[in-house]
Amino acid sequence: MFTGIIETLGKVTRVDHDRGNIHFFIASPISNELKIDQSVSHNGVCLTVVGIADAVHQVTAIQETLLKTNLGNLQVNDLVNIERCTPANGRFDGHIVQGHVDQTATCIAKEDQNGSWLFTFEYAPNLQNITVEKGSITVNGISLTVVNSIEKRFSVAIIPYTIENTNLQHTAVGSVVNLEFDIVGKYVSKIMALRG
Repeated sequence: MFTGIIETLGKVTRVDHDRGNIHFFIASPISNELKIDQSVSHNGVCLTVVGIADAVHQVTAIQETLLKTNLGNLQVNDLVNIERCTPANGRFDGHIVQGHVDQTATCIAKEDQNGSWLFTFEYAPNLQNITVEKGSITVNGISLTVVNSIEKRFSVAIIPYTIENTNLQHTAVGSVVNLEFDIVGKYVSKIMALRG
């Protein structure tokens, strides 16, 4: 489990296609601290570390993951948001994040608000995922608070620290991001749907 508080940025150094899978090689300040078989969030996707060498770690995304996330768009030199699992005795600074991306969204607006930024994202409504104002949303693994919520769209306000320390710094209109909706909201939505 994660909290959506990004620990560091990693840089893609190599991308190997292997049948329906893609092997990503990521250089980061914590790569040498990781362990084989460790679960680590990459842009909000929980992936297993399968190799480590020279401050670079390797993870593999299978076809199912590639279909539901933006990982298939990654290229060499792209930045990736990285977070290790939350320790049982650690602080819970964000919200409950599973590392299971629900779907992707497209950035449709990025507004400079004189010291902060307002990003607006649009997603396909066919999966019945929802956001609520002042609720939590995970964008590329980042725990954020929704400020505007309408059908198939939401906005988030971003402080300078988050821009500087995540790959939102390179997110522009047209960029595709990973979304994980709030797990509590997903359960409530499912229960309501079952009740008709």
